Amino acid sequence: MSTEARRAPFPPRPADDPSPAGTEAPTEDEPSVFAPRRPLQRPRESRPPVPEARITTPPPPPPASARFPDTPPPRTPAATPTETPTRPVPAGPEPAPQVPPPPAWSPAPAPDPSLSWNAPWPVGAFGQPEPYEEPVRGPGPLARLRGRTGVAAVCVVLGLGLIGGALAGSWLTGEDGDRTADSGFAAAGSLWHNVPVDQLFPPTVRGTGAGPGGADRSWTRIAVAPDTGCEGAFDPLLARALAPVGCARLLRATYTDATRTHVTTVGLLFTKADPAAMAGLAARFRNERLDRRTDLLPLPYAAKGTPAAGFGARQRASWTVSVLTDAPIVAFAVSGWADGRTVDTPEPAPDAVRSGATSAPAQAGLGNEAQGLADRVQRKLRQTVSPATEKPS
Repeated sequence: MSTEARRAPFPPRPADDPSPAGTEAPTEDEPSVFAPRRPLQRPRESRPPVPEARITTPPPPPPASARFPDTPPPRTPAATPTETPTRPVPAGPEPAPQVPPPPAWSPAPAPDPSLSWNAPWPVGAFGQPEPYEEPVRGPGPLARLRGRTGVAAVCVVLGLGLIGGALAGSWLTGEDGDRTADSGFAAAGSLWHNVPVDQLFPPTVRGTGAGPGGADRSWTRIAVAPDTGCEGAFDPLLARALAPVGCARLLRATYTDATRTHVTTVGLLFTKADPAAMAGLAARFRNERLDRRTDLLPLPYAAKGTPAAGFGARQRASWTVSVLTDAPIVAFAVSGWADGRTVDTPEPAPDAVRSGATSAPAQAGLGNEAQGLADRVQRKLRQTVSPATEKPS
């Protein structure tokens, strides 16, 4: 196929076209279709006249002193609006809009210090504690209420438990303490017929540091009196002072020192009194100082055939009397010389053992003999009572 065949045929020219192909160029009144189009112009007489427009410049902005009171007004000449002379608008296409001239120059306002980059960030801005920090969310109201309720309940339970335990413990302790004290008091009152004499009055008593100046002492039992009543065992005034507590039994034993120079009688008076009566008697002896009076002396036990054979009322040199409150017992001791030497003025053991005492009983150590031996016998007595009152485990 040739090139001529591949070309598309031109559309047929209309029949009324008076200018066939190959004729002359169209005239100016009849433009050609291939000529550039001219802008369409309307007849001037058909266009209504355009009114003249006055273009004025807008007023200048208010001075800086009006917008910012603290800023002084600029020193610039006042600008007056000027009028632009009008001119007729020629007929034809619409003219382009007129751009108003720029306003008169005015100084830029002073920057706000709060908008500066160096200004400190306000605390709590935008409802946040600090910028760029997420708020900490705690437990809700219901969770806090439950937690407080639980803590309060635990505190109440612990408080009630502690109070109840304290009350129960005090009640049990008081009852148990009273029961133990009563049983010990009663057990001590029956020792005179339940305990052997060797346990109450040991054959040998060692007194470490019981002598004058802290010297050691050793006593040997030389006689034991039979258990009897209290008749004739005390001076009349001492017997009258002991009468309120009664006399159940009187036990006595006489000792001598290692040199057999001194003799000492130790006695245990078992009374019929209760704890209250014994406490009252002890208070009376302490307040009235009955244990210091020379007319309230216990009598010694003088056994024949012993170094204490001549130990009578006129040989008493020093003594001590102790009223026990934890047992119905009055313990006493009286000492003298073994050679039967008489003493005109006996001296109480607490006074004879004091440093610097110059009496004859004090210089001979008879106060230490009576005080030391009485203390050891009381210790042995309490050791005997304690096992009897212990509870089985």
